[in-house]
Amino acid sequence: MERLIAPVWLILFGACVGSFTNVVVWRLPRQESVVSPGSHCPRCGHAVRWHDNVPVLGWLLLTGRCRDCRAFISWRYPVVESFSALLWLSTMLVSAGGGGGVEPSFQPWIGLPLVGLLLPLVLIDLDHMWLPESLCRWGVLLGLMFSVTGGVSVFADHMIGAALSLMALETLSATAERAMGQPALGLGDAKLAALGGAWLGLFGIAIAMAIAVFSGALVGSIGRLTGRLQPRQPFPFGPFIALGIWLVWLMGPNWWWSEWLKAF
Repeated sequence: MERLIAPVWLILFGACVGSFTNVVVWRLPRQESVVSPGSHCPRCGHAVRWHDNVPVLGWLLLTGRCRDCRAFISWRYPVVESFSALLWLSTMLVSAGGGGGVEPSFQPWIGLPLVGLLLPLVLIDLDHMWLPESLCRWGVLLGLMFSVTGGVSVFADHMIGAALSLMALETLSATAERAMGQPALGLGDAKLAALGGAWLGLFGIAIAMAIAVFSGALVGSIGRLTGRLQPRQPFPFGPFIALGIWLVWLMGPNWWWSEWLKAF
C-alpha cells in the first residue's frame, strides 16, 4: 500500500499543475496575468466554482459545458490535465544513467519542474509557433541551480551545454536564413536548446537534439506526403526538442547512444 502513495500523489498534483498549465498556455501569449483574475468562462465571464475546477473530474461532471452559459469547454483541458499527470508519474522512471548527472536521490523530484516547464512551452509553440523567453530563461536558471547537486564538474558541463547549444542554434538559424531566404529555426528554439543544455549537459543536449531532428524530420516528411504540410511550410520544432530533452533526462545520453549504434 505504501508503494502506491507516491504515485497517487504524483498523479493528483500533476493533474493540478496541468490545470494551471492550461491557464498559462491561454494567458501568457495574450500578455495576461496567470494569477489574477481567477479561472472564469471566457464567454460569460462567470468565475469557475472550486468544485468545477477539479482537474478532469470537473469537466466530466459539467459534460464539457459552462455551468452558467452552457458554452462548450474544449476537450483539451482534461487532456492536458491527464497528460500532465502522466508526465509527473513518468519522473519515477528515470534510470541510473539519466537525470542529467545530478545527485541520484534528487533525480525523480528534480524532474518535476522540468516537466512543468516543458509542457506549457510545447503547447504554446503548437498554438502560436512561439517559445516564451521568460519560461526558457527560468528553465536555464533552474537547470543550472539543480546541476550543482552533482558537483562542480556537472555544473560546468551543464553551463557549457547551455551556452554552446544556444550559440550553435542561433548560428545555424542565421546561416540557414541567409542561404534559404527564410528562417529555418526560431530563436525560441535556440533558447529551448539552452534550457536542455542546462539540465542535461553538453553530451546530453547533443543527443536530445539528434532525437529532435530525427523525430521532426519524420513527422515533417509524413505531413508533406499526406498533404497536411505544404512545401517550405514551417511547423513548430519546439515539441521535438522538448521530447528529446525529456527522453534523454529519463534514460541518459549513453543509453540512447548505445541504442543508436545497435540500430546501425
